[in-house]
Amino acid sequence: MHVGTAIALLIYFWDEWRRIGVGLYVSARERRVAGPEARLGLLFIVATIPAGLTGLIFEHALRTFFAKPLAAATFLLINGLLLGAGELLWRRTGVRAAAGRTQATNPESGRRIDTLTYREAVFIGIAQIGALFAGISRSGITMVAGLARGLDHEDAARFSFLLATPIIAAAGVYKLPDLLGHLGSGVRGQALVGAVAAGISAYASTRFLLRFFRSNTLWPFAVYCIVVGAWCMVYFA
Repeated sequence: MHVGTAIALLIYFWDEWRRIGVGLYVSARERRVAGPEARLGLLFIVATIPAGLTGLIFEHALRTFFAKPLAAATFLLINGLLLGAGELLWRRTGVRAAAGRTQATNPESGRRIDTLTYREAVFIGIAQIGALFAGISRSGITMVAGLARGLDHEDAARFSFLLATPIIAAAGVYKLPDLLGHLGSGVRGQALVGAVAAGISAYASTRFLLRFFRSNTLWPFAVYCIVVGAWCMVYFA
């Protein structure tokens, strides 16, 4: 299903990934950062490393230790609190002032993605580690990190979904040998159907959310996660 999701994201952002790929190729050939697309590609590489390494080393331990209903409910509640905190942080004058200094023509619109520094990309990448805990939203936690660095909601969402593409694809490819081996006996057909469903859902939700965040915030998702997380904690306690 990770592979299906990654393919859907790649299709949706194909033009951007194509430009990024060309930019990285030219940069490698000329041994310099050749344009904003290449720099954006380097930002994604830097931001992917923290969660990629953590997932490779600790994914099994985290999945087996925390993948329990009560733990997932607790992290869902925490996820809602983080989303709400991100919105409050975005509204603080200091964050908007930082955005205004970077994009003085329209401070309220937030920073452009390609103005992020490599250190800020690492910060967003470290935030993505939270998605290894059941109940924490990968897109939500990275959007909060983007908002904290002065991005507006639409660009924070775009950066989040673009950033998700390589790590979700890597996670899917990492697990493919299990599916093709003896562990996949009897479930390959179901996995294929699930991958198609995941791909369609990912494409539709990405399209919807990028439009949604042009004029909306994370508050509906924050409230939902807090309410449902708290109810599930009581239910599974």
